Amino acid sequence: RAGLSLFVQRIATMVLHSDIDLLNPPKELDARSHKRKRLVQRPNSFFMDVKCQGCFNITTVFSHSQTVCLCGACSAVLCTPTGGKAKLTEGTSFRRKAD
Repeated sequence: RAGLSLFVQRIATMVLHSDIDLLNPPKELDARSHKRKRLVQRPNSFFMDVKCQGCFNITTVFSHSQTVCLCGACSAVLCTPTGGKAKLTEGTSFRRKAD
């Protein structure tokens, strides 16, 4: 019975496709959808300013970088590549660059 009530809760919270305004989709739905299925196509990748934790030097890094990014001043590792997005080193901070 607990499984049945969970199923009923999921059905109650699920939004049907006919209930969504396709010309003005909600931001949550637009962010979750595939980059080519959005109303206006845009990539998931971006450039970001990464601040080094040692010397506080700011370096521009691509979010899906496929190489290890080093700080220009102190040669500390800023991010390491993964299968998708690059993983920032612990302690570094970033901000997304303006479009």
